[in-house]
Amino acid sequence: MINLKDLGQPFEFWEYFEKVSKIPRCSEHEEKIRTFIKEESERLGFKNKIDSVGNLLISIPAKSKQIKNGVLQCHMDMVCEKNESVTHDFSKDPLKLKIEELNNEKWITAEGTTLGADNGVGICYMLTLMKKIQKGELIFNSLGLDLLFTVDEEQGLRGAFAVEKDFLDGDFLINLDSEEDDAVTIGCAGGLVHIIKIKKESININLRDKKFIPIKIFISGLSGGHSGVDIHLGRGNALKIIGQILWKLNEKYSIHICSIDGGNRTNAIPREATSIFYIEKNKTSEIFNFIDMVFNEIKVLFDGIEPNLELSIKELEDYTNNIVMLKNLQENLLNIMYLIHNGPISMHPRIKELVFSSSNFGVISTGDDDIEIKLSQRSLSEYFKYVIWEKNKALFELSDLKINIKKDSDYPGWTPNFQSKLLANYKEAYKEIFKDDIKIKAIHAGLECGILKKKFPQMEMISVGPKNEGAHSPDEKLEVKSVEKVWKVLLTLLKKLS
Repeated sequence: MINLKDLGQPFEFWEYFEKVSKIPRCSEHEEKIRTFIKEESERLGFKNKIDSVGNLLISIPAKSKQIKNGVLQCHMDMVCEKNESVTHDFSKDPLKLKIEELNNEKWITAEGTTLGADNGVGICYMLTLMKKIQKGELIFNSLGLDLLFTVDEEQGLRGAFAVEKDFLDGDFLINLDSEEDDAVTIGCAGGLVHIIKIKKESININLRDKKFIPIKIFISGLSGGHSGVDIHLGRGNALKIIGQILWKLNEKYSIHICSIDGGNRTNAIPREATSIFYIEKNKTSEIFNFIDMVFNEIKVLFDGIEPNLELSIKELEDYTNNIVMLKNLQENLLNIMYLIHNGPISMHPRIKELVFSSSNFGVISTGDDDIEIKLSQRSLSEYFKYVIWEKNKALFELSDLKINIKKDSDYPGWTPNFQSKLLANYKEAYKEIFKDDIKIKAIHAGLECGILKKKFPQMEMISVGPKNEGAHSPDEKLEVKSVEKVWKVLLTLLKKLS
């Protein structure tokens, strides 16, 4: 059990963080966390309202005559990822929090699952702010605040898209969904997600003469991470790795694939992938050695980056499903998996180390009637966002597969404003406290600011947050001391603005 008093200030943040970690809040299932926040606001005496999609807004009036109104914003949902070996039901099980020491610093993480600091930290900052204002510990004289909690950010920023123009009004907006305590974000990439369904054409393989045996290969141990902010780190994509192995196997031997599955979300780099297929029994040893050889060649690319990358191969003794893909489907699918681009495509021409455009091969799943693929493209340019997708679409259309393509989400980028008064005030607040300049950055990920800025162009916006690493993966961890650091700057900023 975590001892809250050991985690520093503000105490209320950690008290709320423990409570929030017990409440289910996967994307599209935010009803319980919304109820908790709503009831807490009512207990503290603040008005709230909920829109048609479930976004929640809590209003905190100014102490004296209101001159300005600010908006603080976060999203309620979290990415629900776990290691395959971990038993955890995100619909009801609380996260198992624990403290780790890393480089002489305390970090909070969860056992075998995502932590949900993305964006649980935003929820807890806003709840803490609300509680301290109610207790009279914080007073913002002429500044009113609206606290906006959005739904379904992690699956295409759908809550932000649904915010109506009359739902809130403000002079500025502070988004609490960034992950570096020494930086302020003022721009982000736009994104595009498509779901491609390929009609599954199958045949029954003859197993009577016991010529074929079923085997399963499983890729695991990859770091994964956010498909935007981590895409440039050279981490392995399990779908690309298994696709390469299967393509080479299919070229050299007679294999008959039953299924290929891997990845859970387009905004996470796939960590695990599996395939079940039949091979000729009399070549079992030779094929196993060939798979090992190809895998060891692939591993060279990730030397020092993916130390836990593993491949398991095993014969499935009790497997009885003899339905396999038609050869034409199998060959075209493997060609697509082998060729489809994954990772950074171009870097920003002026901003050092910032990815300009990228693509993530996020999901493949084999169903009874179709094979589903999910792809995500990101770019700081609307034009190139579509160029990347169009090239992927052309690849699918070069095959003679029966495909159905559906656009799942399409969100705009956020253009940096270096002359923003809100940015200038945050820079001043940071320097007053830490006697140093804060970093100003744009990120290769989607933030709700891009959508909200388009709806509310009069609002100046920034995005800030404590240090959080490994978001969207079970390695997610939050640096404890950075929570207080960002809290101090946030309060100093709000006092300046009031």
